This record gives sequence, structure tokens and C-alpha cells, in this order.
Amino acid sequence: MNFGGVEENVITRDEFPLEKAREVLKNETIAVIGYGVQGPGQSLNLRDNGFNVIVGQRKNSKTWDKAVADGWIPGETLFEIEDACERGTIIQYLLSDAAQIAVWPIVKSKLTAGKVLYFSHGFAVTYKDRTGIIPPADVDVILVAPKGSGTSLRRMFLEGRGLNSSFAIFQDATGRAKERVIALGIGVGSGYLFETDFKREVYSDLTGERGTLMGAIQGIFAAQYDVLRANGHTPSEAFNETVEELTQSLMPLVAENGMDWMYANCSTTAQRGALDWWKPFRDATKPVFEKLYAEVAAGNEAQRSIDSNSKPDYRQKLEQELKDLRESEMWQAGAVVRKLRPENN
Repeated sequence: MNFGGVEENVITRDEFPLEKAREVLKNETIAVIGYGVQGPGQSLNLRDNGFNVIVGQRKNSKTWDKAVADGWIPGETLFEIEDACERGTIIQYLLSDAAQIAVWPIVKSKLTAGKVLYFSHGFAVTYKDRTGIIPPADVDVILVAPKGSGTSLRRMFLEGRGLNSSFAIFQDATGRAKERVIALGIGVGSGYLFETDFKREVYSDLTGERGTLMGAIQGIFAAQYDVLRANGHTPSEAFNETVEELTQSLMPLVAENGMDWMYANCSTTAQRGALDWWKPFRDATKPVFEKLYAEVAAGNEAQRSIDSNSKPDYRQKLEQELKDLRESEMWQAGAVVRKLRPENN
């Protein structure tokens, strides 16, 4: 498929329908390890799509209880991690990056010849010198990375839509890695699949998370909000002009029709201003993105994540950082604005 003059390998559900995916995986047991961010969405979609799925999770944990609440049955479709890995012919390794390092000895011991080791992030394998995760040579190693959260994957599936995903093959030991990875990508509810490799997936993912998807967007929100407030605008006005109008009105239209359509269909005053100012913002932020990408490529961002997420007090510090964000004036204003939306009244 052609994207802006560049050919890419894209697989759609028309070319590889769900029935074909079921046929490819009819003799497989898919063991989803981890029930945190991606685990629930992927496992529930696979189950609803008719695949043989089990879940591996630590017993006596909140996520174990969540899995039970979602209909997974202890001893039948829900097992301790080691037991699930033993039973699975496909091991979907969906724990956090830090947890993958800790649990790897258990998983590795269950990776017998011909099995599949499946990731939704290229982190562990790309930074193997830092993670110690080196798959055995006699298993398929593949990746399906939904371009969004597990919550979005599940929500869009229930709406009859699909979340786009990338796919990659790191190791094809059986000669079946490609059909297996595409079948799994269709099974988890992808809208379409585009090909990448493990390194490009993690480089783009880490850059995106720190950039326009989360880090940069919060930084831009905070900067504009602060400038408006410093010039006498009320919290409600500053939040609506910074966040609410973007997320509730404009971004859905951009998603449907593109930015050029948005520019063509706004007021001439907004149109002129947007066309005049987007390049200065690009020029101001591009050096930050270049520095960010260099840090990702050097492995420094990966190491920071490993070091931080492995500390025993990580959760407590995280909660404090999120509390500070939540209790900032901008997001307190946001909480009020959300309650005032018509659908909440």
C-alpha cells in the first residue's frame, strides 16, 4: 500500500479474514501472561473471536481478581504464570518491561521447540544487553503492537471497529511465524496490520509516548494554559481553549478527514493563524524531538525506565507524581468541565 509515495506492507481483514486466522491457530493454546495494560483487551478479544485462550497471572493479586471478574476461571482458563506457560503453545508476554525481566527465567524454561514467544513491544529483545532476554533459537519470536492502550483496543472491538497494529518477526524457527503473527494480529482485534521490526517499533513507540502521544502534549497543554491564566483568563476558559475544544471537537474531525480538511473548514481567522504558526512550533520543538530520538536510540531511555521501574518504591513515587498532575489547577478545572458535559447531566 502507498503512503505518501512510500510503499508499505499492510495486511487488512479483507485479505486475512478472521476465519482464516482461526484456521491457522486452531491447534494452538494462547497463554496471555500478564493482566495489566494490554492483557485484558487482547485476551478478551481473542476469547470473543473464538480462539483457545488462557491467562497467566500471579495469584492473590488485584489483577488476578480482575481476571476472575472478567470471566476467566481458575484452574480452567486462569493459571499461575508458570502453569500457563507450560500449557501454552503461544506465550503472549504482556507483562510490563520491568516485570518481563524479573519473570524471564520462568518463561524461558517453558519455551520448548516450536512454541511462539509473542511481544507487544520491541523493548525486551531490542535492548537484550540490558534486559537479559535472549529467546532460544528454536522458537518463533514475533510482535503485534496495537497503536493504543488495551482499553482502547477492547472498546473499539466492542464497537465493531479495530485499532491498527504493527507486526514484526524477529525469529522464524518453524517457517510459520508469518501466518502465526498475522493470525494473532487479526485475532486481537486489529483494524489493519503494518509491518515493522522490533527495533523500529520500540524506537517509534518510546519517541511517541514521550512526544506527541503523552509527554509533549501535556507540556504544550501546560504551557498554553499557564500563559492564558497569567494573562487573566479564568480556569474554565483556559482549559476549554487548551484541552476541551481540541479533544472533544477538533481531533475527532482531524482523525476523520485530516488536518488540511480542518484548516479548510474553520474560520478564516483561525485558518490564517494556524497556517502562520504551525511552522514556528515545529521549528521550536524539532530539536527536542531529535534529542529524544537520540536518547532512545542510545538505550538511555530504556535504561532509565528499567532503573526507575525496578525500584521498590516506584509505585509510591508514581502515585505522588500522578497526584501532583491530577491536583494541578489545569486538571482540576478539567474534572469540573468533564462533569458539565451534556452526556454527564
